[in-house]
Amino acid sequence: MKRVIISGGGTGGHIFPAISIANGVKERWPDCEILFVGAEDRMEMERVPAAGYEIVGLPVAGFDRKNLLKNFSVMVKLFKSMQKARKIINDFRPDIAVGVGGYASGPTLKAASVKGVPTLLQEQNSYAGVTNKMLARKAAIICVAYEGMEQFFPKEKIVLTGNPCRQDLVISEENRAQGYVQFQLDPGKRTILMLGGSLGARTLNQSITHAFPKLAEADDLQVIWQCGKYYYKEMQQLQAEGKIPSNVHLFDFVSRMDYAYSVADLIISRAGAGSISEFSLLGKAVILVPSPNVAEDHQTKNAQALVDKGAAIMIPDADASDILFDKAIALIRNDEDLKRLSDNIAKLAQHDSAKRIVDEIEKIIQK
Repeated sequence: MKRVIISGGGTGGHIFPAISIANGVKERWPDCEILFVGAEDRMEMERVPAAGYEIVGLPVAGFDRKNLLKNFSVMVKLFKSMQKARKIINDFRPDIAVGVGGYASGPTLKAASVKGVPTLLQEQNSYAGVTNKMLARKAAIICVAYEGMEQFFPKEKIVLTGNPCRQDLVISEENRAQGYVQFQLDPGKRTILMLGGSLGARTLNQSITHAFPKLAEADDLQVIWQCGKYYYKEMQQLQAEGKIPSNVHLFDFVSRMDYAYSVADLIISRAGAGSISEFSLLGKAVILVPSPNVAEDHQTKNAQALVDKGAAIMIPDADASDILFDKAIALIRNDEDLKRLSDNIAKLAQHDSAKRIVDEIEKIIQK
């Protein structure tokens, strides 16, 4: 019976691929045992059990790069996490440990390597994370989503697999029809879908509020606006005051992304690796506004990789409030540009990513 540890998390961008890989492993070997190892106070502790898998938490935390004195407690947590990770490896005895990035994967994969357990890394971004760069030397294989990753990892270990995405995203006429009903939209108008992630993005929310007068006049289009749960109360207040135009539909969170993607003619989004993989698979025209609040500004690098191939438009966070919706309104009325962006991003799609990663896991276990 196969025994697999999957470690990492911290954000949805790490957790969705991790769960997709687990589902792929389970499909290949239905009787296998899978154990997740996450960080104690992060979102994987909720999301992974909800997906039906067991998870153990480590007391690990990220380094505070701005306030170095705060890192004493981080070092203590890291020491405790290393001890706990060693115990997990000894007790579970995995055939392989898979790291998807994030705090917890460091201690877990290090402990696995020391015990002679082979490791596989999955790097979602076009700019490799610190944890994966540190673990690469001992890894058997590194599965990546972008070309040109030789600058971070040994070339002979790299396999281009893409990022595993949510399995249930299907664009269809049926989903489109359902989407118009669900979001109370007019099928005769073009639709912009604006996503700031489940927590929201202040810049994107400010950009749309600045653009209310322009949107109110644009009676040929409509907007699905996911503002995020952090900002929902504030935005509901604007709605109560009658400030949100009738063609702008406000939601804290969009649960039926298959419906939202099916009705969207244009997407405005942050530039997280998982989102970009979904837009590529679905061939969606997109304007990316990279978050400046991420490690090593990796979202800008993710977006730039698409811009270089004519597969997306990028607007810097600092400029978004002023120009984002001017750009979006002009673009959604230009069929030629929409089609060009859609065709070019679809060429970058990596299909069956989870299955291809499981192929690599199988090769390593057989060795």
